[in-house]
Amino acid sequence: MPSTKLFSTLLFSLTLSLFLQTSFGADPLFHFCSNSQNFTSNSPYESKLKTLITSLIYKTPSTGFGVASVGQDQNQKAYGLALCRGDVSASDCKTCVSEAPKEILDRCPYNKGAIIWYDYCMFKYLDSDFFGQIDYSNRFYMWNLNNVSDPASFNYKTRELLSQLAQKAYVNNKLYASGELKLENSETLYGLTQCTRDLSSDDCKKCLDDAINELPNCCDGKEGGRVVSGSCNFRYEIYPFVKE
Repeated sequence: MPSTKLFSTLLFSLTLSLFLQTSFGADPLFHFCSNSQNFTSNSPYESKLKTLITSLIYKTPSTGFGVASVGQDQNQKAYGLALCRGDVSASDCKTCVSEAPKEILDRCPYNKGAIIWYDYCMFKYLDSDFFGQIDYSNRFYMWNLNNVSDPASFNYKTRELLSQLAQKAYVNNKLYASGELKLENSETLYGLTQCTRDLSSDDCKKCLDDAINELPNCCDGKEGGRVVSGSCNFRYEIYPFVKE
């Protein structure tokens, strides 16, 4: 899949209307198609991929996370995972993970690997075993177009909140945390951190710390932002976005 260096400059700005999205049905946030080998129509790999997708759609909604592999030959297996945002309902999770593979197969036809993100979920598959490994290859940034009045103070508070949430997430069995922090101007900063549950706790913390270190590149002085990868992500806003 694409390298971090290649896409670290492909900074994906986010309009306010997308930041205010509260329901599934909008376009994906982003996607990458794998640069590994392609498969052909009606091939064994296509059959395995369809089985994999069906399995993940079935397994994921109840817990918000699903992982599966299909195939006997190590060189011909399909591996995949799906992750829903830690606060979304099982119903919204099911809707998202059911629509995600349809969209990614349209955008990456015959690619043996692909990854797609929505506000509520992520769906990823590949023809090699990636479970338990931090995905440094697939990463993108999003940010609110509005600037804050005191960037230095706001950046400090943002890092403080996200670091606290990273500490909470990596010891949580869902590898997820959300919270808020009061700002000096009577505003409130809201945030979340999350990892895919194939990672160990230590690797989750490592992934989140690395993402948080991208704050100056991603969202310097912005009212909201995200760093999203194939293994972990964070988001912060000055309005509540986590479901109660």
